[in-house]
Amino acid sequence: MNSMILIAFLGLVTGSFILLETSPFEMMKEISKLFDKKEQSLKKKIKDATSTKKKKGIRKLIEETKEILKATNKEGSFTRICIVSFTLLIVGILMAVLINNMFLIPVLAIGFSLFPFWYVKFTATKWKKELNGELETALSVITTSYMRSENIITAIDENINYINPHVHDVFKVFLTQTKLINSNIKIALEGLKYKIDSAVFHEWVDAVIDCQEDKNLKSTLTPIVSKLSDMRIVSAELDYLLYEPVKEFITMAILLVGNIPLMYFLNKDWFNTLMFTTIGKLILAICAVVIFISLAAVIRLSKPVEYKR
Repeated sequence: MNSMILIAFLGLVTGSFILLETSPFEMMKEISKLFDKKEQSLKKKIKDATSTKKKKGIRKLIEETKEILKATNKEGSFTRICIVSFTLLIVGILMAVLINNMFLIPVLAIGFSLFPFWYVKFTATKWKKELNGELETALSVITTSYMRSENIITAIDENINYINPHVHDVFKVFLTQTKLINSNIKIALEGLKYKIDSAVFHEWVDAVIDCQEDKNLKSTLTPIVSKLSDMRIVSAELDYLLYEPVKEFITMAILLVGNIPLMYFLNKDWFNTLMFTTIGKLILAICAVVIFISLAAVIRLSKPVEYKR
């Protein structure tokens, strides 16, 4: 019976796309546009800037995903992520229908659809560590040159070829602006400041701006750069502890999900009660909710060590 319902559902969806002369990819592109930021009124912008209320839940996760993609120069991937999310949503619904558990339909649909966003957020940890390592190298060599030349443009120009992307692109834009567009170094540094999401980098740029007024302040740059070295050392020491929640979650999730088919061989009455009774289906739905909530918490906890200003 479930197979017939599934076939009928797939036929209905396919027929709808044929009649509307569209495709799932085009539909998802249109849906992804709903998450794009529209032009806001001045009143709305002021309210958002002064509001202390923080975004929560799925909305916060989507905004964080968009910020990560923007920081990694992969904004064009957001549409693909939405398409994958929609596909997994359908897969979750179909899985719940196949096992005839109506309680699982919203749980698996929402949980599966959030997997791509959780993946982006989790992999951002590795990207952040690489960025901190590149920043450490770049700021070290630039600071050394600046201590000698007392000219930030010369210091960056001397070392631009030794800096790796993504940091290289940011400093390249700075050099282009100061050489060809506007020679005001302070304005260029202010524009450089928020090109990279790093509290240590922001502090370093602020210190360089202060050095434009008083060259004696250049001695403050070296201690700031050393913070990146401290972050790398502490992160290396705590890597095991940072990923410990991930390991524990994977172990517990495997044990929880693996017990369901195991129960079929140990005691078929228990298995039938769990899979085919209302109480058993509700218990499965609650277990799925716990797994997805735990996954979200684990991803939130697994982030690199950073200085906070």
